[in-house]
This record gives sequence, C-alpha cells and structure tokens, in this order.
Amino acid sequence: MDAARRIAGLTHGDPAAWEGVAIFHDLIRAALDGGNPLDAIPDALAEIEPAHRDKYAVVLSADWHPEKATEFNGAIWPCLGSAVWALRQTSTFEDAVRTAVDLGGDTDTVAAVTGGLAGAAYGIDAIPDRWTTKLHVPLPGAGDRVLRLPELVDLGRRLNAAG
Repeated sequence: MDAARRIAGLTHGDPAAWEGVAIFHDLIRAALDGGNPLDAIPDALAEIEPAHRDKYAVVLSADWHPEKATEFNGAIWPCLGSAVWALRQTSTFEDAVRTAVDLGGDTDTVAAVTGGLAGAAYGIDAIPDRWTTKLHVPLPGAGDRVLRLPELVDLGRRLNAAG
C-alpha cells in the first residue's frame, strides 16, 4: 500500500487520492492472491490514514449506491466506490465494466478502475475476445511498432518476474 501511495503521489497532490489508490491496489492484491477483493475491504480500510477512513468506509460499504455520491464520480471517493459497487452488482468482467460505464459521468476513469478490479478478480480469460483483438498500444519512439495483447501479456509477465 505504501508503494501505491508513492505512485499516486506522482500525479495527484491530494492525500485522499493516495489512500484511494492504496485501497485499490490492496483489493487487487487480494484478488491476485486468489481471494475475493470485496472481502479485503475491511483490512484495507484499517491500513489507511484515519483522516480518510470514514469517507472510504461509506463509499465502500455494501449498502452504498453511486446515486448516493456527493461528488462527481471522477473524484477518488465516488470513483472507487462506483467501481466496487459495479463489481458487487455483477458476476462477469464484461458486466462489471458495462455497469460502470452505464453510470455515466467520468466513464473512462470509473470503467478503468472497475476493469482493474474485475480483471484481477476474474482473470484475463474473462475479458471478451472481441475487446482484446482490437487492443493495440503504439510505442512512442519505436517507429511503427505496436504491442497487441500477446506482447502486452508477455511484457506484464517479464515485469512481474523482474519485480
């Protein structure tokens, strides 16, 4: 969680964002370790700064709904809350991401956070092929070189092995 805070600090000056990213990363860690990320919420909350704990506890509670948000869903609190809510309401990667997008607002951010959680929870094979066949990442400074899903998966495995 400390590493997640430091990473968030590179782009966000608000300590609340650091804590949200720390929670997000801890939920992903739980899923990648074979657990249910939703079950990891209480332990993650216990590890964040007390000044932010109550607000995160509200948006991550099982009875919270995005309609209860008091801020735009691009803000860290409702964004993470909406992603967790979408994961709770669905049982597949595709349904979780679609549910997040259907909330409206800052859909790319909420869907990205939801996709991270759902991807960790359901695994790469749960991502529909029709979504990944079009995936390509141009490499700046590498001419026309583009990474597609197999190359991105290989890169992730190599980075994981190096870490």
